[in-house]
Amino acid sequence: MPALTLIVPGRLDTRTGGYGYDRRIVAGLRDRGWGVEVIGLADSFPFPSAEARSEAIRALASVPDGATVLIDGLALGVLPAEVEREAERLRITGLVHHPLAAEAGLDADAIATLERSERRALAAVRSVVVTSAATARSLAAYGVSADRVTVVEPGTDPAPVAHGGRTSEVALLCVATLTPRKGHELLLGALSSLAQRNWRLTCAGSVDRDPPTVERLRRQLDRSSIADRVEFVGDLDRPALDVCYDAADLFVLATLYEGYGMAVAEALARGVPIVSTATGAIEQLVNGGGSPAGVVLPPGDERQFGDALARVIGDADYRARLAEGARRARGRLPTWDAACDRMAAVLDASAGRA
Repeated sequence: MPALTLIVPGRLDTRTGGYGYDRRIVAGLRDRGWGVEVIGLADSFPFPSAEARSEAIRALASVPDGATVLIDGLALGVLPAEVEREAERLRITGLVHHPLAAEAGLDADAIATLERSERRALAAVRSVVVTSAATARSLAAYGVSADRVTVVEPGTDPAPVAHGGRTSEVALLCVATLTPRKGHELLLGALSSLAQRNWRLTCAGSVDRDPPTVERLRRQLDRSSIADRVEFVGDLDRPALDVCYDAADLFVLATLYEGYGMAVAEALARGVPIVSTATGAIEQLVNGGGSPAGVVLPPGDERQFGDALARVIGDADYRARLAEGARRARGRLPTWDAACDRMAAVLDASAGRA
């Protein structure tokens, strides 16, 4: 029976796209007869305490010689010396959802430190898995040759077509943890210019992981004229999140950087049109089928984002055409079966079984 050790910081049941990806890969490999052991590290990565780093060293040392190991990039990128030390006896593959230095809100010193550290760690592993072609291209700047990188896109579960808000208000939905990279401040700024339009926004995503960002957003709303039309509902379980998707007329995500864009794919699986940004796989997801399923804009441009929202919110016929494109996109979304098959092939090759 093939075996894998997955090393991931924090709890595997954390509700983010990256952890969701890891969970589905683990489940899919087990369904295929793999023995998968999950080793959870402290949740302080990618800025581990001395104690968390010592724990990671002990965890790696506990893995038997010759084992196939997959290390989530949130930990991998800041453990270069540890990975170098263990790479001689372990078959290590790195899983990069997106480069650590691409996280928004970092100062120049932190960016430079993370870039150096991740470059060194990636040089030490046998192979690298990324979740989008865009991330694969970005690793060229880290000295990772294309022949060492495999794209394993996330799957998307089939879902029924959303009913929408069923009122005169256009129901907007954003699904993203409240962190600087997800662009909530830009989204609220764009919507503030549309105070006279008929819309309501629900933001689903953790409000606990980055309290300073949440506080800034609440102050931004308090100073605006749209506070009574925006609701932060927090981190939702799957049934509650499904209810939000079903009630949405339009999915909005002003993200500054994505490795893939799993929430965008989830919205498309329900035939919900999109207004988002050209990062990760979002452009391909939204416009890759020839019939636009939404509007994709350059990241970081509040004026353009607001203009796009104004048109989609204000023009019901245009919104309906985009929704039709979203419904057509449902059939071309990647599957989890394909993702797990591809991951198994990568790991088999790393172990010398291919």
